[in-house]
Amino acid sequence: MTTLSNDQIRQLNNYSVYLVPSGTPLFHAKNVDISISMIKLISGAPTDPIAASFFMRRVGMFISMQFYMMTMYDEIWDGPLESLMFFSTTEYGNKTISTYIREEHFRETRKNRAEDVQLIWEQQCYPIIQQLRSACSVSPLTLWENVFGYLLWHYYTFFDNGAIADQAKQDWILMQDEAIWTAFTSKSFLSHYLKGKRPAQLINSPVRTTCCFSKDIPGLQKCGFCPLYS
Repeated sequence: MTTLSNDQIRQLNNYSVYLVPSGTPLFHAKNVDISISMIKLISGAPTDPIAASFFMRRVGMFISMQFYMMTMYDEIWDGPLESLMFFSTTEYGNKTISTYIREEHFRETRKNRAEDVQLIWEQQCYPIIQQLRSACSVSPLTLWENVFGYLLWHYYTFFDNGAIADQAKQDWILMQDEAIWTAFTSKSFLSHYLKGKRPAQLINSPVRTTCCFSKDIPGLQKCGFCPLYS
């Protein structure tokens, strides 16, 4: 266990990840598949697939914070999926879903960082995607792309930060590693998404190949990477 700084906690909060929830946790990362109706109700999504995509964007903020903490602070959250919890809240006047985790599950990264990259992709992100796909008909590519957009911005800024640029580049390569991805799925979805380009080449461009349906959620707008408006 590590003790998080105020800056770390503030960064987590900026991405709707909280160590103290402002509401009652409603479900966790091991029972997402039976919570789709609740997600739909909270988000106002018109269909289950749109609700699933909305929720994966919220999960994407947590996953992006995992890699942010790894690169910036050499720390990650490594708790059981039952301790990755979600609660309903309001942001900018809209009902939404935020993440609640306990600080006690943060630890320093392993010497072999590839192990932690694989843990995040395979043991934290992938199980949620599989549950959402079992609950409704939604493209896995849509769900993966909902995570990647946040990472683009973080590593775009990291690459321009001389203090951490080298570590960021090493982590970025590991995050795309085909050997890590093919241990649990068919290909490196991140590598497929990036198509060999750097974050700076993709910021503010329609990098997605699928629509995330943000435009169909009450109170939200299309995302900046939407392929429908390129």
